[in-house]
Amino acid sequence: MIFRRRRHAYLPTDPFAPVPARDRRPSVDAAPRRSARLDADAVRVRAERRLRVTAGCFLVGFLTIGLKMASIAAVGPDEGGAFGTGPGIAGYRADITDRAGRVLATNVHATALYAQVDDMVDPAAAALGLARIFPDLDAATWERRFTDGRRFLWIKPTISPEQRQAVHDLGEPGLLFARRQMRVYPGGALAAHVLGGARYGEQDVRAAEIVGIAGVEGAFDSTLAATGPGAAPLRLSLDLGVQAAVERVLASGMDLMGAKGATAILMDVDTGEIVSLASLPDFDPNARPAPATEGDPADSPLFNRAVQGLYELGSTFKIFTAAQSVDLGLTNPSTMIDTKGPMRQGRHTIRDFRNYGPRLSVTDVIVKSSNVGTARMALDIGASRQQDFLRGLGFFDPLPVELLEARRAKPLVPSRWPDITTMTVSYGHGLSASPLHLAAGYASILNGGLRVAPTLVADGGGPGERVLSERASRAARDMLRQVVTRGTASLAQIDGYALGGKTGTADKPKHTGGYWDDRVIATFAGAFPAEEPEYVIVVTLDEPEIDAAGERRRTAGWTAVPVAAEIVRRVAPLMGLRPERDVAAR
Repeated sequence: MIFRRRRHAYLPTDPFAPVPARDRRPSVDAAPRRSARLDADAVRVRAERRLRVTAGCFLVGFLTIGLKMASIAAVGPDEGGAFGTGPGIAGYRADITDRAGRVLATNVHATALYAQVDDMVDPAAAALGLARIFPDLDAATWERRFTDGRRFLWIKPTISPEQRQAVHDLGEPGLLFARRQMRVYPGGALAAHVLGGARYGEQDVRAAEIVGIAGVEGAFDSTLAATGPGAAPLRLSLDLGVQAAVERVLASGMDLMGAKGATAILMDVDTGEIVSLASLPDFDPNARPAPATEGDPADSPLFNRAVQGLYELGSTFKIFTAAQSVDLGLTNPSTMIDTKGPMRQGRHTIRDFRNYGPRLSVTDVIVKSSNVGTARMALDIGASRQQDFLRGLGFFDPLPVELLEARRAKPLVPSRWPDITTMTVSYGHGLSASPLHLAAGYASILNGGLRVAPTLVADGGGPGERVLSERASRAARDMLRQVVTRGTASLAQIDGYALGGKTGTADKPKHTGGYWDDRVIATFAGAFPAEEPEYVIVVTLDEPEIDAAGERRRTAGWTAVPVAAEIVRRVAPLMGLRPERDVAAR
């Protein structure tokens, strides 16, 4: 048998030698492997694409959530459109200080409580929880409010940190907290009628507007609200130490005299700056009570007797008649006046408290407080000149003092002015004015004769036009000093300080008309030091009565005078006035 070698049994040894075409054909097993490899690459590409899309979606979602959270954190919570002017509300209000810079009113950060009813989980449980935290809230009432269809409710304008934590612990998502500022009066009731008070005006959950409603807060409302953080405070003419001393003495005197109300004013005679103004009873402006809706307005603690109390101020007016008479050259302090009485004018009779004899000097008419002598001087002056003089002193118009209540306190002036009116007004009857009107009038005739307007702003006052000659002003000071040394105000004699002044006791008018038979308004108006006055003092007591010298006394000499004397004794050193020796001899 013959075997033949196959020529293709051995491959060529040269690696670069060409391979026959038949030898380059793939094997049957290589095709599936390549197909599997191509399928794996496609799956990997699709998976990578899906991962990138998913990551992109997560990134967009996180960015959206982050931006929304940043937006919410920047603007605070929204109350569902209940108020639309939140960002424009000015929550800041400037401080108020006394003349030495001591704070009388300021702002503190506070928290308010409100409800987003749509977000509440259990309104009944929330109402019960709030009633436990705030005893003044009724659970049934608030449950009804939470379920009557309203979406938003204010619950409390201000709450304490402890109360906030207690509300938070209730776990009710619909009970939320609002940021705001709160008006605070550190002195409590001190100078309450001067400061007045404030309340919340326009508000939302971002801020609350503070609005002045009385006193200087009301008078300067737009000025105080227009300032931003760090602005200069409103500086008043009050002296906080003097104010505190005046209020303490006045409260003690009011209790001692059994009076239902009292007021005291201390004012600079040259500038009209009010150093102290007190009215009792008073109130705490941090918790200002609601205004009275019936009865006598004077019975409310909100009633400012210094500016709202319009009284016939009695014999304190006599010094105006005497000073004008001297100023006109009709008399001098030693001119003798006919005081025989009683004096008749038509159907009216004018008489004195007691018989002072047929004639008195002008000075003694004031010292003994003769109605008849004052009326005769007034008739010589005449109605027209009397009206012009009193108008020049400010007794016909509301005072320009910076108190909201003063703008509506216009003196009650007679519509007709016959001779009998001229006579009665001369001794303080028939014309009703406030104690602050009286203080301004006394300052104007005792400072040399230049009219001053009362002011509560430090460095905001000054003398005005001349209303009386210096000669007549000196005569008035001397007369008032003699009223203290030998007249109806003898209880105003105090060691170290010469005080001059005049008493006035007038029947108290009823708020429904007419006068009380057994109730009076007792007033003392004066100045110190008497020879060169620096300050005017006015003290008025409403219905005072005291047992003294074995009798029941109501007159100002027994009631208002000792209170005024004690005030001067307490505050004169605080005001930088040094006591003098041998004052009683002058």
